Amino acid sequence: MPEVTIRYFAAARSAAGASSATAEAGSIRELVTTVSADRPELARVLSICTFLLDGERAEPSTLLAAGAQVDALPPFAGG
Repeated sequence: MPEVTIRYFAAARSAAGASSATAEAGSIRELVTTVSADRPELARVLSICTFLLDGERAEPSTLLAAGAQVDALPPFAGG
């Protein structure tokens, strides 16, 4: 599986306790499962996130290539 980076923002960063992580995963769904294993709060936050793959919106089923960058964006409040 390719090694990819996930960057966390806002509540995802808080739940992860870091701004990013690197993991091996074939899809965004697999990446989320891998980085949130044994971390229920992070899993909860990631379940409501929008994901960007190299700057473009992507679905959890999107396949990943080596070196890809995934951004996890939780819903933001604002007006």
